[in-house]
Amino acid sequence: MADPQQAGPQQANPQPARQQQAERTRLARLKRRADFLRVAGLRRKWVTPGVMLQVAGALPGETGPDQGGTTIQIGFTASRKVGNSVVRNRARRRLKAVVDEVMPLHAKPGLDYVLIARRDTPTRPYALLVEDLKLALRKTGALRSEREAS
Repeated sequence: MADPQQAGPQQANPQPARQQQAERTRLARLKRRADFLRVAGLRRKWVTPGVMLQVAGALPGETGPDQGGTTIQIGFTASRKVGNSVVRNRARRRLKAVVDEVMPLHAKPGLDYVLIARRDTPTRPYALLVEDLKLALRKTGALRSEREAS
């Protein structure tokens, strides 16, 4: 008789709908200055102690025809007010980590987002940065509803 521990991998439970949706959501980067200016020009933003979030609808064709509207384009910026180059880079890395955790599950696809680091971003506790981003998504109307997640 075979030992159950050596029998091999068991059938995994099916993933929840939100997790499957997050796996289909693709994160892309905004890199051109024109894209940053377009998002800022719509003036749809929310400011929290850890981050400023700006939101705009994606341009048609920017997300690619094969994506089916599941791409989220994100840009990051940190001005010299945040600190020297080492501090600004740390702030951007922290924002990227928060985005990788929050955006696939909670952000509406088909929108462009710009996250701007603030003075508190490099030192703010990570859990508070996550909550700041979720609050900003909700206040800008970019929070994915439960119906959209399934």
